[in-house]
Amino acid sequence: MTRHTYAAHLTWAGSTADGIRGYSRQHSVTAPPATSALTLSADPAFRGDAGLLNPEQLLVAAASSCQLLSFLAVAARADVDVDVVDYEDRAEGFMDDADVPARISRVTLRPRITTSADPDLVARLVQEGHELCFIANSLSGDVVVEPTVAAP
Repeated sequence: MTRHTYAAHLTWAGSTADGIRGYSRQHSVTAPPATSALTLSADPAFRGDAGLLNPEQLLVAAASSCQLLSFLAVAARADVDVDVVDYEDRAEGFMDDADVPARISRVTLRPRITTSADPDLVARLVQEGHELCFIANSLSGDVVVEPTVAAP
């Protein structure tokens, strides 16, 4: 059995002396061995910078990315040639301020896959990929996939 470990390195500097309204939410994250860094902030609702990505967006993006990669892996392992002309997912995550503790309670993935492959087969592969998606399986909230398969 192989155990995979994923690292992240976060840096921040500043002061909270001015209270909840005064400190910077901007911070930087790297994930070795990748060399690129992300500059993040809080959601604007929590006094963050709307021009920067926030952790909630990254969670939704991770679920969307994992779904794509799981779908492709399932198709490849089954030796199914799914010639994808376009794959686009407009994913959304939902957090209700009334939930205690606060959490992303639902992520909806809406992959739109343009392919000449059999639509029923592609939809089945999307569902199989969803069942194997590491990120979806790691979240306590619901992750729902609503695929659309279209011909080119």
